[in-house]
Amino acid sequence: REFLIEELTRLLTASSPLTSSALKQNNLTLHRSTLHEHQSTLTRLRASIAESRQRTNLLSTVRSDISSYRSSNPETAEADYMLDERSRIDRSHGVADSVLSQAYAVNEQFGVQREMLGNVQRRIVGAAGKVPGINGLIGRIGTKKRRDGIVLGGFVAFCMLMFLYFM
Repeated sequence: REFLIEELTRLLTASSPLTSSALKQNNLTLHRSTLHEHQSTLTRLRASIAESRQRTNLLSTVRSDISSYRSSNPETAEADYMLDERSRIDRSHGVADSVLSQAYAVNEQFGVQREMLGNVQRRIVGAAGKVPGINGLIGRIGTKKRRDGIVLGGFVAFCMLMFLYFM
């Protein structure tokens, strides 16, 4: 590109001033500025590539230094492993503690709800005792439940006996 621009400049200066136009001069200036921009971009890209290579070399050097240190000091490497394992165990204990605290909170809420339902049951029984006829109705419902339970138990026993008889 530089050769091309030098050739264009030589042709413009060699030609007579009458044949060189402002358009040609403008094109030459445009080409020079484009060349300058491309050269600065190229310089910037080369610098960034060199920086990236240096960073990569530095990282690989550090990694190799760490691995050589660990291979030359197996006790230290084992101690580092144990410390890492200890931190993982501590984190798992923290998770278990949070789960247990949630379980205790749920258990406490169940106790509060049980107490609330017990209060509701006492109120219903108290209200049922004040209204005549409700006790009789509740007694008949209980008797019917017991009778249904006895019938259902007898049916299950009969089915089991039949099953065992035909086996």
